[in-house]
Amino acid sequence: MPVLTRLIPSPVVVDINAGALDDLAGLLADQRISASGKLAIAISGGSGARLRERLSPALPGADWYEVDGGTLDDAIKLADAMKKGHYDAVVGLGGGKIIDCAKFAAARIGLPLVAVATNLSHDGLCSPVATLDNDAGRGSYGVPNPIAVVIDLDIIREAPVRFVRSGIGDAISNISAVADWELAHRETGEDLDGLAAAMARQAGEAVLRHPGGVGDDKFLQVLAEGLVLTGISMSVAGDSRPASGACHEINHAFDLLFPKRAASHGEQCGLGAAFATHLRGDTETRDLMVEVLRRHGLPVTPGEIGFTDEEFVQVVAYAPKTRPGRYTILEHLDLSIDQIRDAYADYAEAIGS
Repeated sequence: MPVLTRLIPSPVVVDINAGALDDLAGLLADQRISASGKLAIAISGGSGARLRERLSPALPGADWYEVDGGTLDDAIKLADAMKKGHYDAVVGLGGGKIIDCAKFAAARIGLPLVAVATNLSHDGLCSPVATLDNDAGRGSYGVPNPIAVVIDLDIIREAPVRFVRSGIGDAISNISAVADWELAHRETGEDLDGLAAAMARQAGEAVLRHPGGVGDDKFLQVLAEGLVLTGISMSVAGDSRPASGACHEINHAFDLLFPKRAASHGEQCGLGAAFATHLRGDTETRDLMVEVLRRHGLPVTPGEIGFTDEEFVQVVAYAPKTRPGRYTILEHLDLSIDQIRDAYADYAEAIGS
């Protein structure tokens, strides 16, 4: 008998709504997560501590672990502290750094992870990757997908608006990343997973074409769902390809060349996506991206995040070195420094900067 379906690694529960944290104890009591209530909960020292006061009465069987930062050492220390507790599951409660540390720690001690996001800064909240700082800079570590994802829109609205803006840039960059994947498929024969590409692209398109803004619950719902779907698309593909192309190479280059000046992940990815789309000659999508990024208060030129045009040229020239073996429009065109300078001048003129 032919195989008619395939199994997709995805959370057993996704709860995205206003007031979702009020139901957290009930969700965690799910037989598939923690029937006994023995949980290890990783939090930050700031917003996490405040949420602990709110949630701990409903979670009497939980032990709480404060995480110092987002390094590999922090994640290893967290795993070492948790491994003696005989828990049913690990809960990462906080922003991207906390969730990534909790992902890594849960994988290291062989427990499922519940991701409870307090901001929407990037698509890592439901991805099979933990991004952690290490002695060499920053590394990406493969981990299982979260078993459950909880996003309380009331909590999201309380976070600084720059976190939501960053998530917007990261989601929109999917469109450029998928275009790069399709380019690699045509030019090099790289395998393209149509389902993963469709999920990532539609997540980005939903955010790109939604008329709402950062203060609108309907828009936040679409953004949160888009980031979750993007994470699942990476699980389907088996790597970050559906959501990482030239846009993310440019982001990584900013981080590596200017670590003390780099902007947020989503700001850099959104700018990278707009410029990469320009390089592909897709002027219609470029113009729409620029319009939407500007409407949400995101940068579309390097000057808007404190970089000179010449520094951006350096970033684009260095970007292919950040992901050896990944084929994007940057590798395809293989532009010289002078050609990058000319391409950016054309881009700046086209978008009216």
